[in-house]
Amino acid sequence: MAPRTSDRTDSTGSTREAVASPSDEAGTPVPAGPAEGVGEAAAEQAAAGSGQAAAALARRVAAVRRFRDAGRRVRGLVGCGLLLAVALSAGAVAVGAVRDGGGGVAVAAPAGVDPAVLAGGDLDARVAGLQARLRAQPRDFGSWATLGLAYVEQARTQGDPSRYPQAERALRRSLELRPGNDAALAGRAALAAARHDFTGALADAERALAQNPYSERALCSRIDALVELGRYAEAARAADLADARRPGIPVFTRYAYVRELRGDVTGARRILEQALASATTRGDAAYVAGQLGQLAWNQGDYRGALRHYARALAADDTYLPALEGRARARAALGDRAAAVRDLELVVSRAPLPGSLVALGELYEASGEESKAREQYDLVDAWAALARANGVDADLDTALAAADHGDAATALRAARAEWARRHTVHTADALAWALHTNGRDAEALPYARRATATGYRNASFLYHRGLIERATGHPAESRASLTAALKLNPGFSPLGARAARIALEAAR
Repeated sequence: MAPRTSDRTDSTGSTREAVASPSDEAGTPVPAGPAEGVGEAAAEQAAAGSGQAAAALARRVAAVRRFRDAGRRVRGLVGCGLLLAVALSAGAVAVGAVRDGGGGVAVAAPAGVDPAVLAGGDLDARVAGLQARLRAQPRDFGSWATLGLAYVEQARTQGDPSRYPQAERALRRSLELRPGNDAALAGRAALAAARHDFTGALADAERALAQNPYSERALCSRIDALVELGRYAEAARAADLADARRPGIPVFTRYAYVRELRGDVTGARRILEQALASATTRGDAAYVAGQLGQLAWNQGDYRGALRHYARALAADDTYLPALEGRARARAALGDRAAAVRDLELVVSRAPLPGSLVALGELYEASGEESKAREQYDLVDAWAALARANGVDADLDTALAAADHGDAATALRAARAEWARRHTVHTADALAWALHTNGRDAEALPYARRATATGYRNASFLYHRGLIERATGHPAESRASLTAALKLNPGFSPLGARAARIALEAAR
């Protein structure tokens, strides 16, 4: 659904909120353009429509407005340690929910904003401080670069993609003032990765490293881009290089993820444990403990995951990835009410696709269909706003739509994402979208490719098992479904139930 052109949105759907002059950015308002444009256009269509289609469209109108309102509430709820825990410790990456079955894109965050400038307060306040500094010193190219990175963090952690155009303009201004400065180039790499433009992220990271071979942000963004382009062997070499040049938690956590993607769970766990032992800030401790929790959950060790999430929350009790992970572990252990409470808190603060889908599936598993549909509609609203602000949302769309939306939409999105990059996650998404469209013979090679690196993901095995069953490979199907449930029997309240039903039918 495309946003309607308004006085705050150009004809391509990109916001035109001014950032060129810091005086235009004295506060941190939530841009209304894309959300309100989508809502108004949809409302007009809904008024003209009828029956089931009109009702579905009306739900999406309401979802867009709820998403916009949630974004406004975020300003008061998540401006503190939650954001700084990851972003400002010169430390941590935030791998998205796909890697642990959560239905989001597995994208690593920027390596961290300059702690000397931004540490020690909430992110919105620090953005306001940078804006004030730039009003006084508008030719400070370094502060423009840092402001651009801070906008990227606001967008990523607050679920507010309207910050990305602001980040782009701030980074462009830095480069106008000092062409080729590595901080702005590394910031552009982080912005491109946040928008899921991983080819652009790799190019900008390489440019930054040409200026400063020891730029931590650029070294980390290079690893992230190679991972997300499916170039895993190169990503491993990039991690080796980064470890030689700038060893530390940002590199260690990426190193661990590259190991996990290639099936070395033991090695990944060992690296993360070493990183946790070396953490010197509460933010780094929360982040790394949370990553250990995700790794444990992905292997079906729910009590171990809860221990790690407890440590993360002891370091920062507002750290949303740990709250979300705790919810998944509680759900897998059968404590669905506590899991719902955790996820309701998470989505009230940052309504992002992975947590929205997770909450929706818990509602659906409990028979609360209308509440589940609200969450799935919010994913559509997020995707509309993301696209309006330059974010490639095709992987999120494909994963959510294949299970909870329109199969044709899922397939279009999955094909578009596969055309851009070949990763285990895009292979799985395309396989599943083909399956939901009844094209299982085409899906099978992609399902096999998704599991070919050794990456241990129960959702991938479940998808492969159902596709094998549909293509007349009963023995292989039983093996894949059994492996999925053995690895992580609570990987999804709906998927795990479907896997058990399929195995019973096979017997």
